Amino acid sequence: MRFEDSKYCKELEYEKLEFPFGNFYLCNHFFISELNEGVHFDWEKVNLVMLNILDFYGNDIKLGYISNRTNSYSMEPSSWQKVDKKYGVIVASAIIYYNEYTYKNAAIEKMFSQRSIKRCINLDEAIYWMNNLKEFN
Repeated sequence: MRFEDSKYCKELEYEKLEFPFGNFYLCNHFFISELNEGVHFDWEKVNLVMLNILDFYGNDIKLGYISNRTNSYSMEPSSWQKVDKKYGVIVASAIIYYNEYTYKNAAIEKMFSQRSIKRCINLDEAIYWMNNLKEFN
């Protein structure tokens, strides 16, 4: 389910960032991505998003990241390692998967990450997990 079609669109305060390759929803202590079908999410796009996110939140923030994989796209797992090294603001991630293929990709990404990544079946699970992380309580 897309964020804008969920109950959270009405319950949470957020700002929406729109890019040609997808949308990002900036909430209190986490952000949600929904990338467009067929996009290749490379370092150039990741870096552009991060610059906009830091412009919104500031440089001294700790954030969670929810990847709502409503569409099929490709990405470079090493891009998030670059984000960790360059910015150091993401403390945990949740990947919402809607099929077996996305679940397997999330498992591969989990192997590349030094931060906690949770695989979730829906927005409810991902947002609940983010809201209960010790880093934000």
